[in-house]
Amino acid sequence: MFMEARNYNVEFTVFTERYYIKAFHKKYKGAWAGTLQDIEDVCRRIDAVLEYKRADLISTVDQYKLVKLDFAVEGTRISPKSSGNRCILFIDEDTRSVRVLLVYSKNDISNPNETAKWKAIIKQEYTDVGKIFSL
Repeated sequence: MFMEARNYNVEFTVFTERYYIKAFHKKYKGAWAGTLQDIEDVCRRIDAVLEYKRADLISTVDQYKLVKLDFAVEGTRISPKSSGNRCILFIDEDTRSVRVLLVYSKNDISNPNETAKWKAIIKQEYTDVGKIFSL
């Protein structure tokens, strides 16, 4: 008998809301609420999203995963991959929870090394996550 997997609980952290989400909200006004809902919906089913390679698994340690998810703002007609918009997610498989640690545009965190920059932010703002993944 097929049993449907339980969805994940999704939490946007205070840091995330205070920093980059504010800028998205200001820039995209009405479209942002729908975009945020889309991100939350995708995170609720993050296991399926990872299975179909629509998100990048950065690291796994025990029951924890660090994931980068591309997203597009509602109504922009740009693919999530080419939009330059990303979320960094912390997943706990035991509690089936997703913490959205960072929502940013490549314009917020730019080259030369985008990955090093977001890892430094995670290490500084989320010491628990930084320790788990040795950031």
